[in-house]
Amino acid sequence: MNGRYVLEHIAVMETQLGRYLHPDERVHHKNKVRNDNRPQNLELWSVGHPSGARVEDMLAWAYEVIERYGDVCPPKKLA
Repeated sequence: MNGRYVLEHIAVMETQLGRYLHPDERVHHKNKVRNDNRPQNLELWSVGHPSGARVEDMLAWAYEVIERYGDVCPPKKLA
């Protein structure tokens, strides 16, 4: 996209998302076959989670994830 050199799986994911990846995002091959770049084999992973396990930190991170990705996969309502 836009004259940048990127690996094919990243270009496929960026096309699917309609935007560039954020610095803390990675593209994962579900079947672990690195040259299988079909959209259905790719998952978007976020690696920018807090390192601690404080509930307050985890909730803050969860809200950030929902804000960033809510349009991609709306959160399910809890029972």
